[in-house]
Amino acid sequence: MEQMQWTVSEEVKNDRIDKFLTSQDDEWSRSQVQQWIKDGQVLVNDKSSKSNYKVQVNDVITLTIPEPEELDVVAEDIPLDVVFEDADVIVINKPRGMVVHPAPGHYTGTLVNALLHHCKDLSGINGVVRPGIVHRIDKDTSGLIMVAKNDHAHESLVNQLKAKTTKRRYKAIVHGIIPHQHGTIEAPIGRDKKDRQSMTVTEENSRDAVTHFTVLECFKDFTYVQCELETGRTHQIRVHMKYIGYPLAGDPKYGPKKKTLDIEGQALHAAMLGFTHPKTGEELEFEAPLPEDMEELLHYLRKK
Repeated sequence: MEQMQWTVSEEVKNDRIDKFLTSQDDEWSRSQVQQWIKDGQVLVNDKSSKSNYKVQVNDVITLTIPEPEELDVVAEDIPLDVVFEDADVIVINKPRGMVVHPAPGHYTGTLVNALLHHCKDLSGINGVVRPGIVHRIDKDTSGLIMVAKNDHAHESLVNQLKAKTTKRRYKAIVHGIIPHQHGTIEAPIGRDKKDRQSMTVTEENSRDAVTHFTVLECFKDFTYVQCELETGRTHQIRVHMKYIGYPLAGDPKYGPKKKTLDIEGQALHAAMLGFTHPKTGEELEFEAPLPEDMEELLHYLRKK
């Protein structure tokens, strides 16, 4: 079990405790937090609490996260595009449409199912549901993802992500014509109050988020861009580009409701990944070419 602790500050005084906890991690839903509270996993000043308790300044909130439910995650013989592999790390070029790890509704066909068949030595830090997984990219985003093959490598890669020393560059096609060559979007991201499955730019219960972008090519109604992540919030590029008025083409959650280009999911590809090797200290960088569907879109847009 993992235990976390916070001391309440003036800024969040009188927030409901379930709201306070949900804001601490992008992956925690309000319903999950409420279940932890109901199960007695959350203490306020060493006493159990209710979901509607309003936190006070200097309250000490303790959360004990239970062990993840042990699912029977089955190894599956699914082809993988392996970009790099050694005894410590494996880098995969994930196809669009593949879920990274098992979750309700997606217990098979995931990257984890494929990894379990491909290699027998993955980090056990995240349990059987997410062995070796140190970061994610969305189901309908293609491109590079790094996976740890032992616990030492896992801790090193996670620490690099926290320290913002990894390099992550994405290619995307967005709606509209961006009038300037470069830009930085610095806008905090948190859960959308109206839709708990979505993220949004908000000052409330949010985390700092920074995206740098460069225009690569302009078309009649679209722009081809490169985005570099300084932080790694859930749906960060998708939310940030929508925030400045240029949502991703094909994005079913943050883009126009009417389909505009022939692509399944958002036109977003994790094209470059760089990190320090956990054992050797060598600086590594990997690139993955655009997937065929995005190449075809660019060809189509250039002809319009």
